[in-house]
Parts: sequence; C-alpha cells; structure tokens
Amino acid sequence: MENQNVIYGINGPVVTVKNAKGFSMMEMVYVGQQRLVGEIIGITDKLTTVQVYEETSGLRPGDPIVGTGAPMNVTLGPGIIDNIFDGIERPLSEIEKRSGAFISRGSAVSPLDTEKKWNVTLKIKVGDKLSGGMIYATLPETPIIEHRLLVPPLMGECEVIKVMPDGEYTLNDTVAVVKDSSGKETELTLCQKWPIRTPRPVKHRLSAKVPLVTGQRVIDTLFPIAKGGTAAIPGGFGTGKTMTQHQLAKWCDADIIIYVGCGERGNEMSQVLQEFSELIDPKSNRPMTDRTVLIANTSNMPVAAREASIYTGVTLAEYYRDMGYNCAIMADSTSRWAEALREISGRLEEMPAEEGFPAYLPSRLSEFYERACIADTLCGEKGSVTMIGAVSPQGGDMSEPVTQNTKRFIRCFWALDKDLAYSRHYPAINWLTSYSEYFTDLDPWFAENVGADFIKYRNRISALLQEESSLMEIVKLVGSDILPDDQKLVIEICRVIRVGFLQQNAFHKEDTYVPLEKQKQMMKTILYLYKRAKHLVNAGIPISRILETGLFDKLTKMKYDIPNNKLEMFEEYRTEIKDKLGAVAEG
Repeated sequence: MENQNVIYGINGPVVTVKNAKGFSMMEMVYVGQQRLVGEIIGITDKLTTVQVYEETSGLRPGDPIVGTGAPMNVTLGPGIIDNIFDGIERPLSEIEKRSGAFISRGSAVSPLDTEKKWNVTLKIKVGDKLSGGMIYATLPETPIIEHRLLVPPLMGECEVIKVMPDGEYTLNDTVAVVKDSSGKETELTLCQKWPIRTPRPVKHRLSAKVPLVTGQRVIDTLFPIAKGGTAAIPGGFGTGKTMTQHQLAKWCDADIIIYVGCGERGNEMSQVLQEFSELIDPKSNRPMTDRTVLIANTSNMPVAAREASIYTGVTLAEYYRDMGYNCAIMADSTSRWAEALREISGRLEEMPAEEGFPAYLPSRLSEFYERACIADTLCGEKGSVTMIGAVSPQGGDMSEPVTQNTKRFIRCFWALDKDLAYSRHYPAINWLTSYSEYFTDLDPWFAENVGADFIKYRNRISALLQEESSLMEIVKLVGSDILPDDQKLVIEICRVIRVGFLQQNAFHKEDTYVPLEKQKQMMKTILYLYKRAKHLVNAGIPISRILETGLFDKLTKMKYDIPNNKLEMFEEYRTEIKDKLGAVAEG
C-alpha cells in the first residue's frame, strides 16, 4: 500500500505531517527521499510533529515519512569501545570512508561493524534457566575490556534449548536459542537494541560509598565525588571546563570512559581524539582508547542530534554498567544541550520560561542526572555510572537557569573561577564557592584506606583557606602591613596551599596524576610547617626571620621535587623544617 504520510510543513529541524495515522509518540521515523533520521515529538488529531536529527535543507512538502514502529534506539554490542560516534550512534570513521570529511545526509551506516568476527566463549548449556540481564557469553572487546553478552533486560525467565560451540561469530549470528514459559523461542545474538530515553533496569540501587579517585588534589581532597555520583563543572569561557574534563577522563579510576562532546568546537574534539590515542593508560600500559568511547556532536552538526547525544552516551554507559563495570560519562557541555532544547522549543512555538528556555528544562536535566547510580546489576555484578557535566553559563553568570537547575540535581559542584584561570591557576576550581555533599558517605572509606588523619588534614586546610579569605578582605582595604604576625603567617601558609597544593600542572609527569597517599603527605607537611612556624610566632619571633629560611618556597615546589614513588622524602622535608625552625628559635 502506498505511504500516505507526507511532509506538510518544514521549520528548521521541525517537520509536520497532516492527518497522519499510525504514528506513536517518540517513534523513530525516516524523513524524505534521503531517509533522514527523525523522532515523533508531538501528536494531535490534525498535525504530527517530527524532530529531524539531520540537516533538513532540500526537503519539500509532499516528501514521504516512513515509521519504524520502534522508539529512537541504539545498538548495543561489541565494537562500541575504541570508536567515535555522532549524536545518534553513527560511526564517524565509517562515514568518512564513504562520504569524506563531511557527513552526508541520510547516511545509512550500521552503528557497529557487522562483518567483524569476535571470539565468543559461551557461558551456558542446554537446560540452563536464564532471565533478563544475565550473562550468556563473553568475548575480548579490547585487550583490557571483556565484553559480557547479556540477555535483554526485559526478558522473563526462559530455558536454553540450543547453544552454539565456542568460536568466531559476527554481530548478528545466533549463538544461543531460549524458550520462555509460553513456548516462544528467542534467538540470542551478539547485539541488542535499547531506547535511549529509557533507563536500563537494575536489581538494587546502592548508596554511593566509594570515591571516584581522579588524582586531582583539589577534587580528591576538598570536593570528592563518589562512584555513581553526579557533578557539574560550571565556568565561563576560557576557565578550563574542557581541560578539567580531559584530566578526569584520562586519570579517574573508572573502568570505561564515555566522552560526549555536545555542541563543542570541532578542534576541541579532534584534540581529544589525538590526545587519547597517544596517551598510555597507567593501569594497563595500553592506549587510553582501549577503554574509551567518544560521541562527537560538534557545534556545526544538526542541533536536534545534540539533544539526543547525551541520552546516547548515558545509554552506552548503562550497558557497560550492567556488565559490572564502573563507567564515567563526561558531558561537555550540558548548556549547549539546553540551547538545543531552547531552539527546538522555539520552533514548536511553545511558551518560553526564564531566558527563553522551555518550562520543562528542569525535568529534562533531572531525567538525565537521575540515571547516575551505583547498583547491583541483574547479572549479579556491581557497576556504576558517574556523571560529570560541564555547564557554560553565558558571561560566567552562575545565576542563569541551566546552572541553577543543574545545582538542584547534582551533589558535587566544582565552580571554575575566571580570575584563577586568567592567573594560570589550574584546575581553576574556586575553593570558596565549590562544594561536595559526599563527605558523610565517603569519609569511612577515606579513613579505612588512606587514614583518619587524611580527613583531619583536609578539614584543617579548608579552615585555613576560609580564614585567608576573611583576612584578604582586610588586606584589600588597609594593606597587609597592619596585620599581626600570626595572621600574616596564615596568608603565607595559604599561599603554599594554593600554589603548592591546589594548583596542579597537567603537563608535568609527576604532577598530572597524584595518588591519595602523596596528597595526604603533602597536606601533612604543609600543616607541620604551619604548626612549627606558629609556635615561633607565638614566642615573639618575627615572621620575616621564619620566611628567610626558604621553607615556604621549598614547599610550593615539593609537588615537582618529590616523585610519586618516593614518598619517604616527605619525612626528610619535615626533618628539615624541624631543624631550620629550631635554629631560628635558638638564634
């Protein structure tokens, strides 16, 4: 029968169909002669509204629209890792082979390589009982990631009636057949599909009690994030959002990294690609790409696909979480995603809310961030999805809607400061306006694995920084000469904390990643200097004589001078502090 559903109107990425029958809400459709990918986002008795994920120039009224009968989904299977996709899971390397440097419209490319053979090991036998989410086979996806093939999570209890032998299979080959209680048979292949806007189910969501160790001192020490937690990195132009996310992606102790470049500049994404391919993973001595997925939706790509890209990213993360991996998703940036929502909302002529954003912006943000969790998965493993979203407030205004609504749904807020960034202090995380709500959850882990004194040192460092902030208000008004020596000492020790501890050099081999034990020893040494110096100041010795020892300057450089594998040198530093300040006291 001839297709009766044709285009009635076109407004940018929004296409309408008149008197359409048979479409359902959120159904994936193909638009026009070139079969552009779209999604049904509105249905009335007269008009059906389609959001098109590709450039719509050249479409005309009367062009056909064909439904698929299924929601917008992604293909899940081996081959996802070490790949780069666009916002709707089309592999960019494969598209480049076919159409060159620019994506041609209507590119019908399989998301995953259907020709490649994988060495599959079956974990089941005939007669076994299976249910949704259980592992039925494994295969080596990369040298460091074992891909575990899972029964589709919504499938009920079933019995294995046929199992293929171990060996090499392609993505769509059947490796097992199961039969449910009604007698219906289902073939299990190496892949499955899942709608991107629907969270994948888990057995139990757990409370987050283990930190995501990043090796970045200001984060691990002052504002830690838990595995399965949520964090936002807001900051104006040039404050280092992307650079901070790159550092987290490179060094955090997640098993798998999913980096979503959502509306970012193309040169930034190419830099990520280049850096990740050259970087060696410290845990495995393999290239970082062996545990990384990149989703690139650059600023010149269709705006509607930008809106889909973060859902694609989090669905891939949930898939690997269900296998028992700890995944971290970097969304850069959620502001560009919100701008895509605003543009499409405007074309739909919806009533705008604050600053033109749609009224449903908060609910969309919460839907996204609520998919972060640590959980007991259906296969009996424990996995997590940690979300870290960059926010780009226009003009650095933290009171704008995206930043304010994001703060409602995240528990870790790393506020970037343009004054710190412009003075070359990186990461430019402002220690006065940032916060973490994970201390109560994570402190037992830190006490057990790093030592209870780690928490004590952190609290003391935070208190000193707060005290310095108050003193600097006085200094701005009347200068530092008026301050008594004990307050001058606070300012001097805080300079050591800021420059020697919080500031970190991403390009220095010893400083780009710092283990927790070294972070603790650095804090211990700085506070030891403060304690000994304060004792001298209280005894009436001028602070100028204490500064002449050069100890303060030496401690600002200890992050470079003490290698990560020679932590015994900290004891030598503390001995030197004791000896030199002892000499000052006697002199």
